[in-house]
Amino acid sequence: MNLTISGHHLEVTPALRSYVTTKLDRITRHFDQVVDVKVLLTVEKQKEKQRRQRAECNVHVKGSDMFAESSHEDLYAAVDELMDKLDRQVVRHKDRVQDHHHDPAKRLM
Repeated sequence: MNLTISGHHLEVTPALRSYVTTKLDRITRHFDQVVDVKVLLTVEKQKEKQRRQRAECNVHVKGSDMFAESSHEDLYAAVDELMDKLDRQVVRHKDRVQDHHHDPAKRLM
């Protein structure tokens, strides 16, 4: 799995990087065919303090691409909310990919 964590108007500290990677472990635990993950953490230059911290993530899995974004007053809370959204998307994708068909019952003669 390729992981890219970048910051916009923000320096990605080792603590922030380790926090994001531990949260991403939850996604790889549910679905092991994750090919590429790109996380973008930004601080928007708005007047209002609410929803300034923003986290976006592109996840490329086998057969599909997923995108989620979250904004919050606290960057760690934004990352938590982002991972919750991605986790739901990955679980839904896994359910769609799985084969739910059963083999037909053999007839007894």
